[in-house]
Amino acid sequence: MPLSLIIRGREKDIGGGFIVRRLLPTAARQSVGPFVFFDHFGPITHRPEDNTDVRPHPHIGLATVTYLFDGAMDHRDSLGTFQRIEPGAINWMSSGRGIVHSERTPADLRDHSHVIHGSQLWAALPREFEETAPHFSHTPAEAIPEIDIEGARIRVLIGQAWHLRSPVETHMPTLYLHIKASAGARISLPADGNERATYCIDEAVEVDGQTVESRTMAVLEDAHDSELVMPKGGNAIVIGGAPLDGHRFMWWNFVSSSKERIERAKEDWRSQRMGHVAGDPEFIPLPES
Repeated sequence: MPLSLIIRGREKDIGGGFIVRRLLPTAARQSVGPFVFFDHFGPITHRPEDNTDVRPHPHIGLATVTYLFDGAMDHRDSLGTFQRIEPGAINWMSSGRGIVHSERTPADLRDHSHVIHGSQLWAALPREFEETAPHFSHTPAEAIPEIDIEGARIRVLIGQAWHLRSPVETHMPTLYLHIKASAGARISLPADGNERATYCIDEAVEVDGQTVESRTMAVLEDAHDSELVMPKGGNAIVIGGAPLDGHRFMWWNFVSSSKERIERAKEDWRSQRMGHVAGDPEFIPLPES
């Protein structure tokens, strides 16, 4: 069965030489399930002289989903939340009508070289939840359900698979899996009526008999079961969920079903009316275009 689409990431410097590979959105596809944004960063070695902190910045209309393979970062937001993010945990921040947050290198790691590797996704909120109150949810690594299948350990980060259900609460059917496989692992991905895609992190895989190179996303056919074969093992991600309830407009860190709402968010951030991260006077200015 041919794949629906192959997406090759493009590199983007998000500041301080911190390079990410961006898979979503693309001209060919805005979203897979609720996910309208997919960044894979690292593995890179963060040195003491590097400044890759992400200063306070705003979001509306989306939930950020942060997952680390290596390293750590400190999350702070305008709700007063502080959370050290470490490998294996899922951190879901629903911006709703507006939130401000920062992501910085923890103090105990600043003077040491260390590896940072992870992903950040954005899930667009359903229209009826776009203007809800913001909130932050941390699910520790030990609370994520896991299963061993055909030479692979699969973590159900969000959603439901193989009779396992993640404790992460979402507003619509959402799927996010982390697969860590030994050489020759073979995983069946049954169709469930929703959209699905797989992303190869470090080794090429075979998806429905077609080779998909590392750091590449393969969008699967919705109506058919798929088979993922990992000849050299390695790590892969599967994302998906119910299709979005309509097109989303995206500008900078704002996602909305309404262009006018994004214009209001621009003015709110320009005027610094969206909130502040306590104790942090810095912020990322509104882009000029």
